[in-house]
Parts: sequence; structure tokens; C-alpha cells
Amino acid sequence: MSALAGLSQILSGLALAGFTGVTLWLLTRPRARMAALMPAPRWLAAAAAATAGWCAALLFFGPGSSQSLVVQTLRDLAMLCWLGQTYWSPRAPMSRALRLILRMLATICVLTLLLGAAAHLRAGAAAEPWMTPTLTFAAMVVAIGGLLLIDGAVRHAGAGQRKPVMAVAAGFAMLWAYEVNVQLIGALTGRTASMLRDLLPAVALSTLPAYVVAALDIGRDRMRLSRTAATRTLVLLGGAAYLIVIALTGAVARAAGSDYAELAQAISLAAALGAGGLLLASSRSRAWLSVMISKHFFEHRYDYRAEWMRFTATLAQGDGDDDRNLYRRVAKALAELTGSPGALLMLPGASGGFRIAEQWHWPGDASEDATLSLRSAFMLQETQHIVDLDAERRGQGSEDLAIPDWLIADTRAWVVVPVLHFQRMIAIVVLHRPPVSRALDWEDLDVLRIAGQQAASYLAESQSQRALSEARRFDEFNRRFAFIMHDIKNLASQIGLLARNAERHADKADFRADMIGTLKISAGRLSDLLVRLSPRERGPAAEAGRTLVEPVLNEIATEMRPRRTIFVGCQAGLSAWADAGAIRQIVQHLVSNAIDASAPETSVQVVAVAEQGRVRIDVIDQGCGMTREFVRDELFKPFVSTKESGFGLGAYEALQIARAMGGAIEVASEPGKGSSFTLWLPLADARSDGGGDPRAVKVG
Repeated sequence: MSALAGLSQILSGLALAGFTGVTLWLLTRPRARMAALMPAPRWLAAAAAATAGWCAALLFFGPGSSQSLVVQTLRDLAMLCWLGQTYWSPRAPMSRALRLILRMLATICVLTLLLGAAAHLRAGAAAEPWMTPTLTFAAMVVAIGGLLLIDGAVRHAGAGQRKPVMAVAAGFAMLWAYEVNVQLIGALTGRTASMLRDLLPAVALSTLPAYVVAALDIGRDRMRLSRTAATRTLVLLGGAAYLIVIALTGAVARAAGSDYAELAQAISLAAALGAGGLLLASSRSRAWLSVMISKHFFEHRYDYRAEWMRFTATLAQGDGDDDRNLYRRVAKALAELTGSPGALLMLPGASGGFRIAEQWHWPGDASEDATLSLRSAFMLQETQHIVDLDAERRGQGSEDLAIPDWLIADTRAWVVVPVLHFQRMIAIVVLHRPPVSRALDWEDLDVLRIAGQQAASYLAESQSQRALSEARRFDEFNRRFAFIMHDIKNLASQIGLLARNAERHADKADFRADMIGTLKISAGRLSDLLVRLSPRERGPAAEAGRTLVEPVLNEIATEMRPRRTIFVGCQAGLSAWADAGAIRQIVQHLVSNAIDASAPETSVQVVAVAEQGRVRIDVIDQGCGMTREFVRDELFKPFVSTKESGFGLGAYEALQIARAMGGAIEVASEPGKGSSFTLWLPLADARSDGGGDPRAVKVG
């Protein structure tokens, strides 16, 4: 026995033991878990068992024997059954041509198996002369057809199947390609490639990790073939180059007058093993090869045409009237784009920050405290940063993003995608970790960013429709109150006249002063109401400019002094990019509500500082407070008021004015402990430190 034959037997024994162990391991794995990771798990175990039987035939009868070829037919049939069960499904439809090829190959395998078994039963241990060539030709046809099936099926498979399935398909393709290569070399050189044939057990042993990778769910789909031409060009060029080199080497050896075919095969194998060893040992070589392949063969990770058509179809389906249905469709579309099994969609909350508004296939109910603060929202909006939460957990992310603890602690959360519409963030989507987790690359980030902008247009259109509906309600409101505006004006004039008469005729000075102050405030508030009810040519955002915050707050404190002493603290030189009248209107409303909600002996505080590149104005009281449900569901809703004579428009109008200036209002309140309203406005010069030292605060 030659050394190569002995090595072949040793490798056959190792392959037999390995595939037997893998078969038993696959059969003992939980069926539900295997089904979640891999389609047709039982056929995968059958393919492993058939491969183990083929390795046994190689061990006892040798490669190229008729017995091993008969068992190889059984192995090929099991592999074809796995391919059919995996890719012949509604999620990854197989084309009609591929289905025909699959049926034809399965038929060839069955007929060859029956023919070989019958011939062996009739002839015993001695094989018929025609049997080996016939079985070899049938095996070659099945191998070529199997490669065509894998090529077509993988290219048409959905994104959710290009993970552990790819590992098994690659293992099958490598085995079939090697067998075809052995037969073609024999046809080109005129001699059987005995050396390569004896190394079949080594190739089989090298496919063993594919089964382990699939069952352990650790496959990494680092390259996805997105173009048919690139795939076929790579396969054809690689195969053709290898065959040409082998053929030329054999031809040169014969022309030299000596039989160097075996030497040529050994040299070719040594060169291939050397190149493979270089790639395995040198990280720089692997990086270079990866860059070259990505640059010249695999232009994109995604099949953009198919993915974008599915993404658009998911967003567009439905009746379009159910907002929750639209939110669910947006979450679903972004999740399916990256192969994520679920997603959360967060929208701006009435009390500030972003809250979960809808979820798609997210396991379990989200906590009521699962929010994203305005600070984080501002940073995501300004940087348009797509957050890889795994990088944040490893401490490799940006601390400025201030990702909340609940999101970091939930290991199911994978990526945070801001949904931006014209530089304004209208939603945030949190994607669930896919079955096979992977690191994001530049193409993932670009696709998610563009898909988020597309989804934002649908959400913005829905919000516009809702705004039009509210506008119609306001139009009806204005028509009803247009008839009483004249009466309001007369009432304001009468109160002003009463204040002037009381100043001349009141007997008690203290009473007179209090009455005058109260009446003047009432007259001013009625006049302001009249101005707000009248149409405006321009909104507050059109009059935005550099505005010192401290004078505005001092004016409000002076005006409110007859009702309550207001404590004002403002950072020195703090300036906001907003309209002074709009700031005054918002803060005046918040202060007035704070006074109404608190007892006469308690104080109201107004504090303004620069924080996170924004102006922050806090109005703090120690009043009765509000429940979390009221703040979330009713506080900022129009036409909802707890006051008997209130219209329910003050808080709503304050929030709308703040948003029109690029700001927001955040609320923190507890029953019996008071409330804190925070007004966020753009800083006049975001590149400076806010106009002064943040520690320099004036109190008045």
C-alpha cells in the first residue's frame, strides 16, 4: 500500500467518525431550536448520515470503487432533498427551471442507486465492467446539477436565509466542485487523477465544520452576492484558471517525454495548499483578498432592487387610515431589511422625550419607563448617528449620545435607527437582534439611513393628515368665537375704565393698589387673548433671532408679582435663537399655571441655563402635581381642560410654539409633589459656551 493510499484511509476513518458524531449530535439537538436556526433540520441530519456512510465506503472499498460510487449516489440524494426542502418554500421560491433540474437530478440518483444495487446483488463482490464508468458519469452529472441548484437558489433566497443555510450550501458546493474537478482533470489529461481522487476524504472532512456552524448558529454572512454576473464570473474564472493551469502542466509534461502527470498534480496541490495556508496565517493577506473581492466582484451586500421593492410594498400596504397600523408597518419594513425578527417604534411623547408607540414581533411588553430622553434625541438628530448597541455595551460608542440604561441592559436590542424628515427626527426605531448577530458595516449604515428617510416621508404624510384634521377643528373653533370677539374687546375696555376710576375714588390705599394691579393684569390678559385669537401673518419661527433670556424672565416676574413672588435664576448672558414674544408667551403660561396649581404660601421658581447645546428654562412649583397618565394622554391635547371655563388650548399652543422654534417642552410631575416644566430652545450660538460661565447665575 502506498503512502497516499494509507493517508486516504486514515482521513476516511476520521471523516467517518466526524460525520457519525455530527449525525448523532444533530439528532439529539432540540427540534424547535434547530427548526428556528435551519430549515429542514432532519434532512440535514440525513445528509450527514449519508455522508458518514459514503466515508465508510471510502474506508473499506477505496475512492473510485463502484461500491463507494453507489453510496455516493445515496449521499447526493440526501443533499438534494435538503436543498429542495430549504429553498422550495414560499419565503425563498425556487424558479421553475431549478425545480425541473432538482426533479431530474433526484430521478437520476434514484435510478442510479437502484441500478448499482441490483448489479452488485447479481454480480456479488465483482463489479460489472460498465458499472464504474456509468456511476462516475451519473455522479458527475449530479454534481454539476447540484452546483447549478446552489447557485440559483442562493441568489434568489431572501435575506433571512443567508446565514447558517449559506454555510451548509457552501459545504455541498465545495464537495461537488472538487468531484467535478477530479473528473475534468482526468478527461483533459487522459489519465485518472488518482492523487486528487485519493484526497476525497480530506475534502469531505473539510466540509464537516459547515454542519457545526449551521447547528451552532455562529455563521457569519460576510459577503452577500447581489449580482448574477459577479457570481458566475467568479465561479467560471476560478474554475477555468485552475483547469487551464492543470491542463497546460500535463501537456508540457507529456511533451517533455516523461510521465510527470503525478508530479504536476502534486505541484498544483502544493501550490493550492500554500496559497490557502498563506491566507490562513496572514491577516494582511486575508484583508487584501477581502478588499479585492469586495471591490471587483461583489459590489453590494444587498440586492437593492428586490429589497427596496419589498420595503416599499410593506410601507404601502394597508388602508392608510390606521396610524398604529402605519407605525407597525414602518417597524416591520426596517426590521425585514436587516433580517431582524422584531422592532420597536418610538414617537415624541407629550411630556418630553420619545416613548414606545408601536412594536412588531417584539417579545414581551415594553416597560412604561422605556423612554429616550430629549438630550439623546437632540444628539441623534444633529449627528444622524445610527447606534450599534453592541459597540455601546463594549464601551466603544459615544458618551454624548446618552443611550438610556434600559436599552443597554436589554441585549435583544441591536440597532437604534433615527427616522429623520428634513433634518427633523419624527421617530426612532429599535431593531431586535437577528438570529445570527453580526457587526454593522458601512453598507448596513447607508441602507438603514436611506430607508429611515423613506419611512419618515410616510410618517410625515400621516402627521400632515392629522394636522389638517386638527386645523379643521380649529377653523370651526375660530368661526364660533368670531361672534364673541367684539364682546371680549368691550369687556377689556370696561375693565380698564374700572381700573382708572378705582384709582381716583378708592378710599383705602392698600385695597386700591391691589385692585388696580389685579384689574390691570386682567385687562392685559384679555388683550393678549384677543391678539392670540386674531389671525397672524407670520408665526413665531419667522421672527426668530438672538434674544436675551434674562430680561424676558424678569418682565414676567414683575408682571406676576401682584399674584406671587417669582424667584428667577438665569445664566449670565444666556441668549436663545427664538422670538422674544413667543418665549414670553410660553413662560408666562407655564408660570401662570404653576401659580394656579400651588398654594398661596409656596414659591414658584424659574431657572434658565445652557445645557447640551440648548437653552433650558425650568418652571418649578410645589403644587398639587399631575398623574403620569394625565401628562401622557391629556395635558397637551387641544380642547381638554380641568378648569371649568378653560378652553384647553394653553398648554397645546405653548407646545406648538416651542416646536415651531425648534424647541420642545418636557414635563416631570408627581401628585402631591409639584411639577417641573422644562422649555428647550435653540442656543443663539451653539458653538460657544452659551454666552458665559454656566456657574455664573443671577438670582432675582
